Amino acid sequence: MLLESIRVTEQRVFQSLWEALAAHDRLTADHCRRVSDAAFLLAKAGELPAEEQIVARYAGLMHDLGKIGIPESVLNKPAKLDPFEAKRMMGHPAWGEHILRPFAHLPLIAAILPAVRNHHERFDGAGYPDGISGEKIPVIARIIAIVDTVDAMTQNRAYRKGLPLEVAYSEIARCSGTQFDPRWATIYLDSKNYSIPGEEKQAA
Repeated sequence: MLLESIRVTEQRVFQSLWEALAAHDRLTADHCRRVSDAAFLLAKAGELPAEEQIVARYAGLMHDLGKIGIPESVLNKPAKLDPFEAKRMMGHPAWGEHILRPFAHLPLIAAILPAVRNHHERFDGAGYPDGISGEKIPVIARIIAIVDTVDAMTQNRAYRKGLPLEVAYSEIARCSGTQFDPRWATIYLDSKNYSIPGEEKQAA
């Protein structure tokens, strides 16, 4: 059982990797903590099995681990990234998977690898690094895509102030079916009791 696999060794691996990320860029590490909590809650709201809820929690914690290989000057650049910097930034999901793979003999780490790699895929296939679409995207990656976007939009960044939650919720609604899995977008917005402007919220 996956639940039984969360041993001291795995906890130490996760803690050590998170601390390494925090030493490199605390903003990114704190973002990962929030995404971890939000991914767990969304998986729970969507009534995924308890094991999958735990996968969501730890995949969220590690989803941006690959940014440890990106200079702080790029991560927190107060201006638009140039093409080289943007390409490097887009490499972080695959790099995060690469960092974690040597620990894949641990069941929980093996379970989170697909979500770490594919959390920037889009439901319409226009994401990266693999350009997969729809339900070919691992379900935990589809969950993280939503909560990652909301947290990124609402937190202060070097290049802009954080946006209000209602603006982030509106973006999830607007991009449902293109960037985001429409089913999980609906579950997320329903869990926030958010009504799409101009539309009556349907009863669950």
